[in-house]
Amino acid sequence: MPASLSFDPALADIPQGHFIGGQLLTGGERIAVHAPSTGGVVGYVPAGDADIVDQAVRRAAHVQATSGWATCPPRERARVMRRWAELVEENLERLARLESFCSTRPIAETTGWDVPFTAEGLRFFAEYADKLGGDVAATQSDLLGMTIAEPYGVIGAIAPWNFPLVMGSWKVAPALVAGNGVVIKPSEMTPFSIVLLAQLGEQAGLPAGLFNVVQGHGAVVGDALSRHPLCGKLTFTGSTRTGIAVMKAAAESGPKPVTLELGGKSPQVVYQDIRCVDTVAARIFRAFSGNAGQVCVTGSRLIVHEKVAGPLVEKIVALAGQVRPGPTWDEKTAYAPIISPGQAERVEGIVSRACAAGGEQVEPMRRLLPDSGGAFLSPTVLTNVTAQNVAVREEIFGPVLTVQTFAEEDEALALAAHPEYGLAAGVHTADLGRAMRAVRQLRAGTVWVNRYGRSADFVIPTGGFGGSGIGKDLGREAVQANLRHKSVLMAFEG
Repeated sequence: MPASLSFDPALADIPQGHFIGGQLLTGGERIAVHAPSTGGVVGYVPAGDADIVDQAVRRAAHVQATSGWATCPPRERARVMRRWAELVEENLERLARLESFCSTRPIAETTGWDVPFTAEGLRFFAEYADKLGGDVAATQSDLLGMTIAEPYGVIGAIAPWNFPLVMGSWKVAPALVAGNGVVIKPSEMTPFSIVLLAQLGEQAGLPAGLFNVVQGHGAVVGDALSRHPLCGKLTFTGSTRTGIAVMKAAAESGPKPVTLELGGKSPQVVYQDIRCVDTVAARIFRAFSGNAGQVCVTGSRLIVHEKVAGPLVEKIVALAGQVRPGPTWDEKTAYAPIISPGQAERVEGIVSRACAAGGEQVEPMRRLLPDSGGAFLSPTVLTNVTAQNVAVREEIFGPVLTVQTFAEEDEALALAAHPEYGLAAGVHTADLGRAMRAVRQLRAGTVWVNRYGRSADFVIPTGGFGGSGIGKDLGREAVQANLRHKSVLMAFEG
């Protein structure tokens, strides 16, 4: 580990291409990749089309069918995955830099969390190689009934820009350990780190061409991947609107199963019996300002008992004034930029509309580091908002917290309900019975009690209800989602 994590982005070693069949491929029309910290161009990737998608998928299908990856002893797949995790750790510095310089992730966080978390994820899923299979069914004595688990063949994956390495690995690792090949399309805004991850996978022992990366725009590459007849299953993380388009394409060209982790508008319910206002305020602040609010599970709706609302909001506002923005390649940076100028303008527009509808900014939003060329927005807290207010209703993907108060428990849970989203929720209370009542009633795929955010392991699956998605990432469920099951009924006499 170097003495300083800070680095010069101009010196970054960037894999600027598709990665197919073990080769880095360039050429044709290019897409400029910008650094959110400055707005400057830091590299290019080719703008893929349906033909390059077809090449990648057919290559993955051929390798999956002929390399022995799906038919080898399962522990051999586990060995390759564990070696891959070791190589990720050995290449921590380069991966962390690739992840930071064109994304919203500060180098201190990619070094301390994103890359190590990716390595641990590979190890976690490796252990499922020989743990999931079929079942023997109860049948009459002269028959044998069973189910056999087998891979789909090729999994098409579309990864988001906010945690490109971590969320890309969530899709790739369970698919590969189940015996599939994978073709992944990273976001064109954060396209580089997943290429290095694929290269390291081949160094670890993945057959060349089993895991391919195709660069390009979502409307072209994502659509072609979703519709490809050799993709047996799709997995996507992103907006609800795009997820619906992926599901439609899968239905029109298959149909084929999909896993969708989509948008959210997650509530944090705070009851009057919390033991420490400071602790809860810090937890809530991290939940809506982490990665500048550019997280699918951002806890952006505070629903707080009227008896503790005043002091709690006051503490949150104080924390909002202490953020340390800066370029993502500076180790002192502790607050992220917004991914693009267009997204920053969208966030500001929603805040303006929310205020025009009666909302009040307790902590006004402002531009930070205006001379940097990047789009840095300060965290803002909005009060006097109703369920119909745009800031309460729409996913913002920015550092905005709305505040609503309640007097009775039933009122709190009614406010927490959202007509579309059901991704995550937080409950803050010292009363275990109250917490369990809330857990039972909240319509959310994940509920955190007296914390907000995932644990350091991978055993608990993540995924939403309603407009927040279908299926699960992480956990045993993620591996099972990459297996299809064949039913067999056998008579003992011919």
